[in-house]
Amino acid sequence: MRGPVTNEDATVLALGALGWALAVPERAERLLALTGLDPQRLRAGAGDPATQAAILGYLEGHEPDLIACATALATTPAALVRARQTLEDR
Repeated sequence: MRGPVTNEDATVLALGALGWALAVPERAERLLALTGLDPQRLRAGAGDPATQAAILGYLEGHEPDLIACATALATTPAALVRARQTLEDR
């Protein structure tokens, strides 16, 4: 995905990234610890652009995860970063 990221694309990427992060218990624990979210808030806020941006920001904070997630989602790390920016601008 190159160029601007639409709101819909940003949401799809963020939810894909959330699924990727939650697929491995250690990554899920780290996500919760670093974002300050708990499972209930994460479930309740998964559709919220601010929560989605926080998930992508979490990945940006650890480049190996950003790259691994982008690979798993068949996108680029830059697209995930643009998606976070799009979600923050909403």
